[in-house]
Amino acid sequence: MALAKLLWQTHQDLAMACLQHPFVQGLGDGSLNPAKFSYYVGQDSFFLEAFARAYSVAAAKAPYWEIFQIFHHLADGVLEELRLHSNYAKGWGVDLRQVQPASTTRQYTDFLLNTAWTHDVATTAVAMAPCMRLYAFLGQSLAANSTPRHPYTDWVETYSSDQFEPLAQQLEGLIDDYATDSTLIRQTYRYAMTCELNFFTAVWQEAQPPP
Repeated sequence: MALAKLLWQTHQDLAMACLQHPFVQGLGDGSLNPAKFSYYVGQDSFFLEAFARAYSVAAAKAPYWEIFQIFHHLADGVLEELRLHSNYAKGWGVDLRQVQPASTTRQYTDFLLNTAWTHDVATTAVAMAPCMRLYAFLGQSLAANSTPRHPYTDWVETYSSDQFEPLAQQLEGLIDDYATDSTLIRQTYRYAMTCELNFFTAVWQEAQPPP
């Protein structure tokens, strides 16, 4: 089995915990409190900016031109996500300039940036792949349950789209081509998956709906 697929299959416990999380389920059926989504938009925008920076660091450290191009292409995908979040922010009244990262958000971004600066590009790809694969999985799983259009339908359509899945596959391709299975690789992947679950939990718990 290819390493990227092995890592994903090994962490199905965390993937399913994310899918079944009340925040994600609320996105899927449209029942999520708008205040929680607004809070998520701000936190996720901060996260995505760090994600794009980590891609750029990895590109600068790439030993081959092909890898450099792949990381830049992936960074372009993140910029598209940020444009989407900017539109969300306008529609939901979120001033992204005023966003302060929660401790859980900062913990995740610090981990990604530290990995990008201190490890090789293969390990960086392993740290970043759980986010891409998980969001593709969540989008596709939620899209499979047909529901009438609701305020979060665009979110589901974005991550279940034919444009997002290839980005996840590209990053996993780097893992398969350049990473070697090891304790560090498995710990890195699991930590990133844990950060994803913690991120959803923090957004769910910390956002305070208006009275």
